[in-house]
This record gives sequence, structure tokens and C-alpha cells, in this order.
Amino acid sequence: MRDVRFPEPVRLRVKPARERIVASSWEALECLHDQWPIWARGPSYRAACRTCRDSLDGWRRPQQARRAFLKAARRAGLIQT
Repeated sequence: MRDVRFPEPVRLRVKPARERIVASSWEALECLHDQWPIWARGPSYRAACRTCRDSLDGWRRPQQARRAFLKAARRAGLIQT
């Protein structure tokens, strides 16, 4: 398993006045596991976890992992504006 870089990093607002930049599938999985709100762990969260793991295993492209992660982040209200 190797880390897979996203084509473009994703900026998140994980706490008030705190930003996190996620640039790879591995970082996305860490963020999903450690910093994701419990209430936002629904279908898009599970899809992002699955797609990022698949990306690390070479089954999915980095663009797909980024897209799934971004969708889950939007649903959780974590996108940095």
C-alpha cells in the first residue's frame, strides 16, 4: 500500500479558527477517522472511507478519492470558504 496524492489539496475547517489541508488518500482517511463529526458519519462518509482505501490499494484513481472525500466534507459542513 502506498500513499496516493490528490491532484489538488482539500481545505477543511475542522474547528472554529482551525484549518486542515488534506492532500492525499492517507491524510483523508486519518481526517475521516480522527476529526470527523460523529453526526456526519453517514453514507457519504462511508463512501469516502471506502474510496480512499481503494485508492491506496490501487483500485481507484486519486481523483475519485478526492471527489468522494470532498462530497463527504461538504455534507459535514467542513469546506473552508
